[in-house]
Amino acid sequence: MHSSPAHRAIDAVWRIESAKLIAALARLVRDVGVAEELAQDALLAALEQWPQSGVPDNPGAWLMTAAKHRAIDYFRRDKMLERKHQELGYELELQQDLSDAELAARIDDELDDDIGDDLLRLVFTACHPVLSTEARVALTLRLLGGLSTDEISRAFLVPEPTVAQRIVRAKRTLAEVRVPFEVPRAAELAARLSSVLEVIYLIFNEGYSATAGDDWMRPALCEEALRQARILAGLAPQEPEVHGLVALLEIQSSRTAARIGPAGEPVLLFEQDRAQWDQLLIRRGLAALQRAEELSGTLGPFALQAAIAACHARARTPQDTDWKRIVALYDALSQLMPSPVVELNRAVALSMAFGPAAGLELVDTLLNEPAMASYHLLPSVRGDFLLKLGRHEEARTEFERAAALTRNTRERTLLLERAAGCGNAPTLPRMH
Repeated sequence: MHSSPAHRAIDAVWRIESAKLIAALARLVRDVGVAEELAQDALLAALEQWPQSGVPDNPGAWLMTAAKHRAIDYFRRDKMLERKHQELGYELELQQDLSDAELAARIDDELDDDIGDDLLRLVFTACHPVLSTEARVALTLRLLGGLSTDEISRAFLVPEPTVAQRIVRAKRTLAEVRVPFEVPRAAELAARLSSVLEVIYLIFNEGYSATAGDDWMRPALCEEALRQARILAGLAPQEPEVHGLVALLEIQSSRTAARIGPAGEPVLLFEQDRAQWDQLLIRRGLAALQRAEELSGTLGPFALQAAIAACHARARTPQDTDWKRIVALYDALSQLMPSPVVELNRAVALSMAFGPAAGLELVDTLLNEPAMASYHLLPSVRGDFLLKLGRHEEARTEFERAAALTRNTRERTLLLERAAGCGNAPTLPRMH
């Protein structure tokens, strides 16, 4: 990490401006890999000049100008001018050439187009289904979040060379397959949008409940996902599920301060100090949920999850929670996207609305699901139900099994503590 004020300013400016810069350049060169290289060249120019000259008044415009000069060099160097003339719709004779000034003017016109459209194109390109889920996540964090490969590798506890390879291969795949740098047409839009939303949701989820490592949460990933979701809502304001995702992430983010104890230990939902929940984020989330409801009579998967989160956000105490509504919302969610994980969450809601035996009955139907074989939350939830029913030894076994399955150190400690304390049943099951 850079330490001088100028370098810290460059880091901050890059995080804010890089996506817009890469998006504008990608429209120009039709290759996200080349666009990122040109943007990186502009960043290097800033690293060389700003410590001496000072940070300019409009750093984003400075970077765009520097990138424009790199684009001119790129077209000259690779002798792609005539092809670019055709792509930009200029009918020029093969013998005709442009001066640097004329080419710069053409590029200025291109780069001055609506930046919102460019960003939306970049979102859909980085999240293209031709890429693996892991590649989409890494490329999105790199191109839209401005994160370095080192930051991404540390966030997901993956070796840096692995992340670098994923990004290189993703950019190469997009170029080889000739993925168009555009927002998909209506017929493709819904399927492609679901991929974009999934990637943002996965980034948030990894920050909210880290799958491995020593930290229970990685708030920086949550913040980045929420930032990207808000940008997407601004770029696609008529898409209800975009607002549903924003609502979900705003409300879930509101609990961040209450989810981590003084020593970094997890604090689960029923034990959280709700006075620490961020009311501004809750209000923003409820407003986004209302927007999703207004745009569509039938809520999609993200809006339904946001509605569930809203039930918790509106309850002043755990006992005030409208669990029967949550069960109904999970019923609707399981119809839209049936999965064992949804059923596990529905079981928790059933246990709260109708007693632990009802929850245990549903959970036991999931025991032979292949997808749940290594999912630590299944024995964790089952242990909760067994403990509430007074079956302490069985509960202890389940908590120990859950502890053995999780790769998160904080969560393992919590589950082992629960196993050790199975002599005293809690009055309420614990939830995330």
